[in-house]
Amino acid sequence: METILSSPSISPFLNPKPSSSKTLFSPSLHAQQQRQSSLFCTKNITCSLKKHNPQLLNPSLQVPRSWFAHAQQGLAALALSLALSFSPLLYTNGNALASEFDVLTEGPPKDSYLVDDAGVISKVTKSDLKQLLSDLESRKNFHINFITVRKLTSKADAFEYADQVLEKWYPSVEEGNNKGIVVLVTSQKEGAVTGGPAFVKAVGEEVLDATISENLPVLATDEKYNEAVYSTAKRLVAAIDGLPDTGGPKFNENKRESNFKTKEETEEKRGQFSLVVGGLLVIAFVVPMAQYYAYVSRK
Repeated sequence: METILSSPSISPFLNPKPSSSKTLFSPSLHAQQQRQSSLFCTKNITCSLKKHNPQLLNPSLQVPRSWFAHAQQGLAALALSLALSFSPLLYTNGNALASEFDVLTEGPPKDSYLVDDAGVISKVTKSDLKQLLSDLESRKNFHINFITVRKLTSKADAFEYADQVLEKWYPSVEEGNNKGIVVLVTSQKEGAVTGGPAFVKAVGEEVLDATISENLPVLATDEKYNEAVYSTAKRLVAAIDGLPDTGGPKFNENKRESNFKTKEETEEKRGQFSLVVGGLLVIAFVVPMAQYYAYVSRK
């Protein structure tokens, strides 16, 4: 008897339509074909599941891993920002935007008697200084300008810079005859006073030397810049008015303290800084790993 058989490699899923050919099956042959077809389909489905297994079974695990990664990065960034905040950085005064060269080019102030390039003079002192010097100018026709700078780079000391300002602002002798210039350098803790011939004669060499050796350097050493400027102004005005000199502070009356921290203070700050950074690093790395381990253990 002739038997027409379909190829065993063709799956019923791939050939759902019944064949038009007449096929005669014996019971044993029919059962064998069903087993082969079912085995073939099982192998294909199993292989397909193995290929897509990582994407189908682990999406829930990828979400917490991503969350933990972001949390760990955020804590690490926080630790870095705090470390930079506690580190000993060098800050500059935001008010000291100009420089000694800008003071020269801009010329004398028009509405005041002060160029506070260092940004160390308070509003109260500015107001008191303007009132004092404007009264002097109206009575005696002497004009005094005060200049504060943080540091000097073009000149060796405050005296050379004061002479340069006087020559730049008042080029002729007639213009600078009754003008006075007082310079205070905050970083070097020194000052200088210069002026035209009439100003120097009215003040006197003794008072000029006293202001640059007492008022300006002594009070600047203690960072009392407002008092240094205003006390110098009062002393110069009193000298021009012919009043007796009241004197100024002395170095031996003021304890000159160093601006640097001691070794013990530095070690103490370093220990606190190391403790803060170490604790933040532990939080950034250990805590996310512990949370992830707890999450995986529940699974």
